[in-house]
Amino acid sequence: MVPTVAGGGYDFTARTLAVTLRESGLAGDVEVFNLTGGMGTVALTRLVHESGNDELLLQMGLGLVGSLHTGSPPARIGDATPLARLVDEPGTIVVAASSPYRSFDALVDDWRRGRLTAGIGSLPGGPDYLALMLTAEAVGLPADAVAFDQYDGGGGLLAALLSGQADVIVSGLGELRHAVAAGELRVLAVTGPRRSPGIDAPTLRECGYDVEVTNWRGLLAPPDLAPDRLERLQELLERLHGRPEWRAALRENGWGDAYLPGEEFGAFLTTETRRVGTLLDRLTRRSRLA
Repeated sequence: MVPTVAGGGYDFTARTLAVTLRESGLAGDVEVFNLTGGMGTVALTRLVHESGNDELLLQMGLGLVGSLHTGSPPARIGDATPLARLVDEPGTIVVAASSPYRSFDALVDDWRRGRLTAGIGSLPGGPDYLALMLTAEAVGLPADAVAFDQYDGGGGLLAALLSGQADVIVSGLGELRHAVAAGELRVLAVTGPRRSPGIDAPTLRECGYDVEVTNWRGLLAPPDLAPDRLERLQELLERLHGRPEWRAALRENGWGDAYLPGEEFGAFLTTETRRVGTLLDRLTRRSRLA
């Protein structure tokens, strides 16, 4: 189950996971479906109401953590069963190949003059939003001067950029890699701690800005799974993690191997929920003071 529309990062990760499970011989047909609404909370609520059902999993990540903090959801991540963190990836700051901006510094000059509209594809409070607002803060842009539009999925975001509705977009590398390879896009900077293989673009720190945002994605199961069924799911993901088909998928999509099994993933979620909440609260206060 994917909590966002088709074409976005969650959707792409879930469908890649399903294909890889089948190609590696670890599972037969895996159905992927999208249940949108409530900034991801509709899908999470469905999951936690499916107590004991080991045939329903939720693709989730940093975006869901952020969106839950910004609202009053009927369900929380802690109500579900953490299965595994799977991948991570940096954000990218991208313009169309026809854009006059050849470097991040050139873009910043016009951004400071209020001449740019950005596009993001994540849920409110998600990785694209965090990367955009933290970068704007680092370059000295007042919070109320950050003009941006939110689009559903990577497809809508790419269309907005190529049509001129957005001057620049912030998105995960995996969703844009093929368009970059085709020469449609130019990556000006990446938000991760290091350069991305095959992408000729500096990190934001190399550009002189102390910003680092790395997205991650994982899987949740419903609560109250029978111990043997939970163990079966965890063993399945452990085996997938070691398969060459999965390593090939990581390379092809520019994803990092961020595997964390159940209990470790649960501890990470507790810490990450606190970290993201603190960060979003600070950004909200900054916006109110602007």
